[in-house]
Amino acid sequence: MGWVVLASDAAHYLANMTSGRPFPIVADVMQMTAGWERLQKLASRPEYIVPGHDPLVMTLYSEPDPALRGVVVRLDAEPRRG
Repeated sequence: MGWVVLASDAAHYLANMTSGRPFPIVADVMQMTAGWERLQKLASRPEYIVPGHDPLVMTLYSEPDPALRGVVVRLDAEPRRG
């Protein structure tokens, strides 16, 4: 594995970063994009950046138990290919 970065509000949705289109509500676009660059430098791989509000996280990472699907994910396991 490697370094996983919990991006919280620095990246609301993965698509915002990957497409280069900021979240619609932002105070400073330049700071936001600089934050994205920082996240990419900190994470061992782009797949290890975990956005703060993206429901996609629940499908990219596996659950620790089938009963917890859609509730909890394991960030210590490799993400699934999106």
